[in-house]
Amino acid sequence: MANSQPESLTQAARNNKRNRAVIVVALATALSLLGDSMLYIALPVYWQEAGLESLWQVGALLAVNRFVRLPINPLIGYLYRRISLRTGLLAAILLGAISTIGYGFADTFVVWLVLRALWGMAWSLFRIGGLAAVVRCAAENERGRIMGLYNGLYRLGSLAGMLLGGVFVAVWGLPALAWTFGVLSLLGVPLILLGFTLPPSHDEPPSEATQEARLQDTPNREWPVILTGLGIAMLIQGVFASTFSALIEDQFGTSLDLFGFVIGATALSGALQALRWSWEPWLGSRFGHWSDGPRGRRPYLLGALSIGAVGFVPMAVGLPLAAWLVCTLVLLLASTALTTIADASAADTARRVGAIGFMTRYSIAQDLGAASGPILAYLMLNVTGGFTLLYAASGMLLLAMGGFWLKPHGRLTY
Repeated sequence: MANSQPESLTQAARNNKRNRAVIVVALATALSLLGDSMLYIALPVYWQEAGLESLWQVGALLAVNRFVRLPINPLIGYLYRRISLRTGLLAAILLGAISTIGYGFADTFVVWLVLRALWGMAWSLFRIGGLAAVVRCAAENERGRIMGLYNGLYRLGSLAGMLLGGVFVAVWGLPALAWTFGVLSLLGVPLILLGFTLPPSHDEPPSEATQEARLQDTPNREWPVILTGLGIAMLIQGVFASTFSALIEDQFGTSLDLFGFVIGATALSGALQALRWSWEPWLGSRFGHWSDGPRGRRPYLLGALSIGAVGFVPMAVGLPLAAWLVCTLVLLLASTALTTIADASAADTARRVGAIGFMTRYSIAQDLGAASGPILAYLMLNVTGGFTLLYAASGMLLLAMGGFWLKPHGRLTY
């Protein structure tokens, strides 16, 4: 009994050190995301000043980094098997800084294309390295919570990049803002050098209740987790993110009266998505913490899929604004839960089959989903009643995914 307290304190200290390593990776990633996220606000407005010739080039530049990641992810996974996570993350920071600073000098579409491809390489290094860091650092009974914290913290970089970009690009201009964000991203170098240390091992066994939940939750094959990640990325990062502003305009017009205030469709879209990013660090970690418990991840994944479907389906059927806002907030909350629990489930699988290899495959699936979502969405929008069809189909797909994970006796059988 006398030794139990010092042992628990030692374990707590080890967990805190591991958590700090994940937080450091998330913050370094957030700093590098400033420049990328700023472009989504600045480039559609200042494309001529950036040396571009038409708006289609803007769309191509904002999408090309995702398509670059599809073939590059296997190479990044191969690279991570031969270098340390620290080295890969430092390379990501430097590539991200070069691309962001380069935005301030770019004056032709070809140069912009090269810089955006470079950012795609940087993001692959960040994403695979960050997910692998969570797998290697998070204790067995904290993996969901740490995954939610990691996702939430790095997305603060997107929030800050869009907010600061929207405010300062008109004052400083795109080149000065790009240089500023590029230099700020280099602060990730000392963060990684001084604060990122992988644990020597994590051999501590999980509790019996948690171990039983993992046996029930973790499938014997990898593809169910990979397909779940692909589907969630396609619907949330792809379909919803790419059509949300257009949906608001379709349902309520280019400007609408929000409780006595006139607000544009794009401004409302940005505000609601910024709201999600602002709550993710604490709410994502809370969802992850719940799924770490003895009940396992399955009940929370099923609940999030069902609630997400309830949010998706009615959004394009002509609801009054107040009811539509409620559905939107429900979907945004479900999105936080879905991404956290899906990533945590991937981390569970990666812990068993190998962090780098599995997380590489999982990242490829997510990128494929995020890249194909907008294409499929805008193909469906060409059909009469496209928004209603698209959002109803998205909700039905979430329900179908929930039906797949719902098996007799709480176990998966293949």
